[in-house]
Amino acid sequence: MPLLSTIEQDAIERAGGEPMLDQVLSWSAINSGSRNLAGLGDIANVLANAFAALPGTIELIEAAPVEAVDGAGTVQAIEHGRHLCVSVRPEAPLQMLFTGHMDTVYPADHSFQQTHWIDEATLGGPGVADMKGGIAVMLAALKAVEAGPGAERFGYDVIINSDEEVGSLSSAALLARSARGKRAALTYEPAALPDGTLAGARPGSGNFAITIHGRPAHAGRNPEDGRNAILAAADLALRLAKAKGPRLAVNPSRIDGGGPGNVVPDLAILRVNLRPATPADQERAQAMIDSAIAMVAAEHDVTIHLHGGFSRPPKVLSAEAEALFALVRAAGADLGQTIGWQPSGGVCDGNNIAACGVPVVDTMGVRGGKIHSPEEYLLVDSLKERAALSALTILRLIAEPGA
Repeated sequence: MPLLSTIEQDAIERAGGEPMLDQVLSWSAINSGSRNLAGLGDIANVLANAFAALPGTIELIEAAPVEAVDGAGTVQAIEHGRHLCVSVRPEAPLQMLFTGHMDTVYPADHSFQQTHWIDEATLGGPGVADMKGGIAVMLAALKAVEAGPGAERFGYDVIINSDEEVGSLSSAALLARSARGKRAALTYEPAALPDGTLAGARPGSGNFAITIHGRPAHAGRNPEDGRNAILAAADLALRLAKAKGPRLAVNPSRIDGGGPGNVVPDLAILRVNLRPATPADQERAQAMIDSAIAMVAAEHDVTIHLHGGFSRPPKVLSAEAEALFALVRAAGADLGQTIGWQPSGGVCDGNNIAACGVPVVDTMGVRGGKIHSPEEYLLVDSLKERAALSALTILRLIAEPGA
């Protein structure tokens, strides 16, 4: 690798020597589904011990309060696990943010709980790609940089939250505070494609629970006295769905409510996800929701309450973000890795970080695929590949003029 300095080559070798595979096997054996508070507590402690190898301070931060609408239309408090926070050299001239999540989409009672070898190069298991493999890559790269010269010019925060898979509502403020003043951020979601392609622009995402109160009545004797909440919810779902287009994805996902067939239902909860392409599209989407609710409330003579909002702002690539992507691509080329990027329909904490004005590459994690399914897998060679890519990216940022 003639384009690499001795310092860079040494860091890459150190990163590749870290026990990343052993960590993935150990960490993936701990169920850390987003609602499994005991499992999240266990993995948080394990990760805190692992990240104690870095200099600086380590804290487990209590989750901020979050509320959600249950199946009865009642707003309930939702508990989340603690978030892991590491702060290293906050006085250094170059400040970066590194983020990941300890939670997975697999609850404690899910059938997918064990890792297994698909072949000698491919490990299957819950969270191996999304994103316990990514956390191992992050730690390996940071340890490699810390062990070499120049680390004193480099300060950073690490945030590993417990609620990314459910929207990061309890960690959003923590992410925003940690992003403030950072030169760049790297997030360790798995690569967008198994070939290592990164995710570029992302839509925003909003999750809404819309509670509709009608009026009960006998379905045979006096149905005209009732106000059918299920019918109003269905009407609203259809109106929202008609707004779907190239710049706005709309997914009415569930209607709760109803009861016996001889009673006009007086309660329904419509749940819907919307994904706008840009901030302007998000504003139009919010106006469309408000307008549709007002029309349905009037036409069906029902009362409607909107809960939720756009928790993931659209991630539009800024000039600074494109420059960071170019730096990562050049680092990959010097490592013999072809790094490209493309828009993604998914969302992650990179959306929140980009909204703070910080350039972010949010798919620095492993290569793998079929995430969020019992077929999730990790391409094991990508542990060393992506740790090398991160270490070299950090070193190139440290070497920038003014850093």
